[in-house]
Amino acid sequence: MALFDSRKPFSHDVIREGEETILLIDMEQYPLIPSLEDDPVCMSRTVDLLAEIGSATKLIYTQKRNYEYNFTQTSMLREIAGIYRQLSKSKNASPALSLLGDVACSRYVAPWYAFIQKMVMDHIKKDPIGAYLEIRREMRDERINIDKSADQDFIRCDRKYLAALQYLAALLDRSKLIQAAQPHLAGHKVGEREVYRRIFTPEIRPDFMFTKLMANVPADGEEVDSYSIDKGTEVTIFKLPDTVHYLYHLSPPEFKLSEAHYEILDSARKILSEHKPTRTEFINPERMREVFSNIGSDLIEELASYRNVRLSPKEVEQLTSILVRYSVGFGLIEVLLQDERVQDITINSPLGEIPIFIVHQDYTDCKTNIIPTRTDADSWASKLRLISGSPLDEANPILDTELLIPGANARVAVISSPLNPTGLAFALRRHRDKPWTLPLFIKNRMLTSLSAGIISFIVDGARTMLVAGTRSAGKTSLLGAVLVELMRKYRVITIEDTLELPTKALRDYGYNIQSMKVAAALTKGSADVSADEGIRTTLRMGDSALIVGEIRSKEALALYEAMRIGALANIVAGTIHGDSPYGIFDRVVNDLGVPRTSFKATDVIIVANPIRSPDGLHRWRRVTQITEVRKHWNNDPLDEGGFMDLMKYDSKADQLLPTDDLIHGDSDVLKGIASSIKDWAGSWDAVWDNILLRAKIKQAMVDIAVKTGNMNLIEAESVIQANDQFHKISDTVREEVGSLDSEKIFFEWNEWFRRQIKRDEIRQKGE
Repeated sequence: MALFDSRKPFSHDVIREGEETILLIDMEQYPLIPSLEDDPVCMSRTVDLLAEIGSATKLIYTQKRNYEYNFTQTSMLREIAGIYRQLSKSKNASPALSLLGDVACSRYVAPWYAFIQKMVMDHIKKDPIGAYLEIRREMRDERINIDKSADQDFIRCDRKYLAALQYLAALLDRSKLIQAAQPHLAGHKVGEREVYRRIFTPEIRPDFMFTKLMANVPADGEEVDSYSIDKGTEVTIFKLPDTVHYLYHLSPPEFKLSEAHYEILDSARKILSEHKPTRTEFINPERMREVFSNIGSDLIEELASYRNVRLSPKEVEQLTSILVRYSVGFGLIEVLLQDERVQDITINSPLGEIPIFIVHQDYTDCKTNIIPTRTDADSWASKLRLISGSPLDEANPILDTELLIPGANARVAVISSPLNPTGLAFALRRHRDKPWTLPLFIKNRMLTSLSAGIISFIVDGARTMLVAGTRSAGKTSLLGAVLVELMRKYRVITIEDTLELPTKALRDYGYNIQSMKVAAALTKGSADVSADEGIRTTLRMGDSALIVGEIRSKEALALYEAMRIGALANIVAGTIHGDSPYGIFDRVVNDLGVPRTSFKATDVIIVANPIRSPDGLHRWRRVTQITEVRKHWNNDPLDEGGFMDLMKYDSKADQLLPTDDLIHGDSDVLKGIASSIKDWAGSWDAVWDNILLRAKIKQAMVDIAVKTGNMNLIEAESVIQANDQFHKISDTVREEVGSLDSEKIFFEWNEWFRRQIKRDEIRQKGE
């Protein structure tokens, strides 16, 4: 931070950061909030400073909050300062001053000179828009005076005065500020500041943080939604007239504190900043936050006591949370990640100029009112290096890792120079707090109940499966839902380069699950085991279902080795980029080097792709194909009938529909599953009946959840219990009646489900 000449208001310093020249103005002792848009004194004094230094590209007022005006806004005011400097420092700058030497005009000149002096020396600085309107009004009045007068001396002198006014008006007319104000001048009254509020919008941040926030809501924005997240954080969604982006406007508690609370936080942060967390501390972020929270809470109470500031326990908790967020945490990124509706966060370079962008589950692509700085980026990159244990430098310009914070976790990708020539850039993919389930996808229309029934049947049948799709198609989420369909009695091993699958949640739900982290394909210098070696290791770890987070590189060979070994024993599944079954074949065989005959180890391909509206403004996630890979082909599965669609997306119906081949039972994979089960062997009707039963159960869960408004009924915990009961009840019914009677199974399951709902309601009332 720069050292000011004194602590008086408007003491200032000029800071040069790269190409930026920042005019930093100390307003600590100023009795009002510094504001160009609201305060004429503030504007006038700032014009004086800009006239003095001339070259500023950014303007910052420092108080308990920093108020920053960007290049565009600063250049507007700098232009006004240039006009003021031109008019005030040279007697020849304005033709109006030549009137003083005209003896014949001496009896008229006094009020004219007084008006011009008032405009030039005062009004142009504190209210240039008002000065412009007053000059225009004066010009209109003088034209009327000239038309009415018969005194030729007066007319001659008044024309000189009018020329002076025209000169002043022309200078202002050409300025960017007046041009920006023109659409809003109708009905504007001199002295009002509403037009300035439309033009000058500072980015505001407390002085204990670096991230900037555009706090003012857009004057021309249409509010379409608002809601709260976490404690005291409001989100407002605006539709903007000049862009297809929505504005995601965040108002967190750290921007609404009292001055006393800001002082306490700033002092606490400076004390805590002396401790630099180590790699060991970052390995266990929950424990580290707990330690820093305890220290921070004590520190805040001590500082409050020293300043005679009374804090309630709730205020101490809030200030502690903010302190931890801006010391060992990730600042406003954490606030964004606590919003369950935020799916993706992108932070582009160069930092300090571009807002954060997000993908919102309801409003898709949005820009935010948050502008991170280079200081933020450097801090985040350092912490991510510690968390991951991986380098991020010129030799290793890519970093993939995961970020766990209270209430959320995310996958993080970082790029730096030389790959990114303008510095650091970040992309975060927020993971859902709970695992996705097939009923949740049915409710969201990504799946139909029949397709969910088929997936459930295939999972229980221990087939090999690839979940494919483009970026942001929901591949990993769908693979997580497949995991939920696995019976808890099976052992599961997951392999990922970045931990995205819901292994911790499933472990908490009682799954026998082991996660393995391997080296990312693009990462160099990592101590992690390679993905292909990780997959081969699983083959030595006993009978397990194998789930691969994403197939990217040479691990594909090892995966197909596992598929061939694991077939008919346990499910082997993974995700891969591709938009069609043949696209997957082409990628696996031609890009990743898997032999053509090995590709036959794939039993089923599920393709998920985003579906866009005709106007391009909206998109939805849909499963567009469920395709089985047949085995009787040699060179090209497309030409030789190696692909058979079980279900295909219909755009008019906006859902997956069964193909004739599926309805007629022409599925080698489904019949292959049936062949190993006594009750189904040789009977397609029995297989189809069981698929429809599974679909009926999934749909019933969704229908009851929607009807009761209790969405917990289709969350993972409830779905896992429902799946367990389905298997238990099926086994009981088969023993009782000698067959898998679908009607009896559904009746018994439905009765259990309704009893379960009542028990949950009673328990909740008791709590």
